[in-house]
Amino acid sequence: MESFGAVGTVLGCFAGVAVGGLVFAVYKLGLFYQLFHKVEAMSPRHGGESVAEVFRAHGVKYVFTLVGGHISPILVACEKVGIRIVDTRHEATAVFAADAVARLSGTVGVAAVTAGPGLTNTVTAVKNAQMAESPLLLIGGAAATLLQGRGALQDINQMSLFKPLCKFCASIRTVRDIIPTVRKALAIAQSGTPGPVFIEFPIDTLYPFHLVSKEFGMKNTPKGLMGKVVSWYLNNHLRNLFAGAWETRDVAPLSVDIPQATDGQVQSCIELVSQAKKPVILLGSQVTLPPTPVDDIRKALEDLGIPCFLGGMSRGMLGKDSPIHIRQNRRDALKEADLVLLAGTVCDFRLSYGRVLSRKSKIIAVNRDRMQLLKNSDMFWKPTLAVQSDAGQLIVRLSKGLKGHRCPEEWPQNLKAGDMAKENANRVKADEKTEHHLNPLKVLHCVNELMSEDSIIVADGGDFVGSAAYIMRPRGPLRWLDPGAFGTLGVGGGFALGAKLCRPESEVWIVYGDGSLGYSVAEFDTFTRHKTPVIAVVGNDACWSQISREQVPILGSNVACGLAFTDYHVVADGYGGKGYLIGREDGDRLSDIIRQAQKETREGKAILLNVLIGKTNFREGSISV
Repeated sequence: MESFGAVGTVLGCFAGVAVGGLVFAVYKLGLFYQLFHKVEAMSPRHGGESVAEVFRAHGVKYVFTLVGGHISPILVACEKVGIRIVDTRHEATAVFAADAVARLSGTVGVAAVTAGPGLTNTVTAVKNAQMAESPLLLIGGAAATLLQGRGALQDINQMSLFKPLCKFCASIRTVRDIIPTVRKALAIAQSGTPGPVFIEFPIDTLYPFHLVSKEFGMKNTPKGLMGKVVSWYLNNHLRNLFAGAWETRDVAPLSVDIPQATDGQVQSCIELVSQAKKPVILLGSQVTLPPTPVDDIRKALEDLGIPCFLGGMSRGMLGKDSPIHIRQNRRDALKEADLVLLAGTVCDFRLSYGRVLSRKSKIIAVNRDRMQLLKNSDMFWKPTLAVQSDAGQLIVRLSKGLKGHRCPEEWPQNLKAGDMAKENANRVKADEKTEHHLNPLKVLHCVNELMSEDSIIVADGGDFVGSAAYIMRPRGPLRWLDPGAFGTLGVGGGFALGAKLCRPESEVWIVYGDGSLGYSVAEFDTFTRHKTPVIAVVGNDACWSQISREQVPILGSNVACGLAFTDYHVVADGYGGKGYLIGREDGDRLSDIIRQAQKETREGKAILLNVLIGKTNFREGSISV
């Protein structure tokens, strides 16, 4: 309770203040609250219970955390109402796990961390959620309301950190504010373009009245009139803090605002698509957002028959072997296309800022966010039709409006033929011998063939993961998790944790580079404690290869890029999991090792496959900036 303890000393500073104005202000404040507020001073209840009440009403199942005294009442209250508290080894992991839950469950993911460094440790993860458009609630502890800005333990201006990152930020000032503020935050997180929201809870808004009042008690109170004035001020601040705290309030979810296309806009889309001979759809993560079920979107795409390129969370939308899912030669396809539908995807670096789009193509852009909808349209591309709308809903309405009209079959067949040629070339390259250790492509092909049909793939790394994106095939919608546009390393442990909790029956695979593994390998302890067995495949080439590939030829040095063939499998053993070291001599039995890992995962062990890999030229020319 260190954040309370200095109240008496701090308020001694009032001794030097002119008494007249202060007495008048305190008199007005006290009279107001005596007349209009009932203080339930003896209630054993605390603010954490109000938070838990709202969460339960909103269907929140998990709160991810790294514990701290500022937020203990929230964690305890949530546990009492049946919300699972999942504690991690780093605050960023807690946010990444909440992000994964948001993506896979269609609800708001929740993370709660303590004040100061607890919150600053989450900044990268919150920014990642913002750019990935994940609805996320971050709760942070804070110094007591009277002590903020006065040098209390872990007291910083937290609001200034999160206002640029979050759609909504609030600092709770009285206990009665908790329920309406949390309800509002949860609705805003899901409305429009989803994203993170932040609520700061000063410690005196969370603990029971009797504890707070005890800490507010004056020590070394000034004598005379000034002492009475300071005591009066404290008492009225305390009364205001708890006034009306336990009055009955509505905790039900507020309505969520989701932009929808007008009938006229849908009709314009129908006309453009019906006239196209070589249309292409580029799908981004937004198509997986509620409220439209992903299976409805999948059926609509199959009915349209238009070739699709899938990115971000939309990977897997069409299953493993769909005839309209095109994985290769995107740039060539876009040059030929006479119509391109950008469905929840953005003309940023992933589309060369729009330069990959042909000037001859008609372009329909659909996005919930107007700024993303028109990104770089002033420079490299121009939309024929720009629609601020939920992309999933528009695709379903477009399919219904076309009433069985399908894309000419020759077009997707030609693109698929190019796909198959590239896939066959990749398989040939996977059979090549590397100078040292195992061919990484062979490893990825083996994992892809053996993983179960309900597997979820978590991508966390650079070069090895970049190769995996070409080779590994999620079997269905919402079975691929990557950081998104921010390209954050370190998401692996948190994403896998959230995914395994949401889908306990599924295999959850983390594809790690040996560099990215270092961020979250400690979460094998979390996997063990919370009985969330996952399988991690680490492509260990003792190098930050994504960087080295360009740094060495351009700048002539491998400085800071070299790692070691570290025994990461031993680290997994130490955290209660099971590790395997897989080198060249194990190549012939790689399939058997993977099957054994799958068996042990089903029995409750988190597995780490430390695979020593060599170098290939598969991604030659790929750059990291």
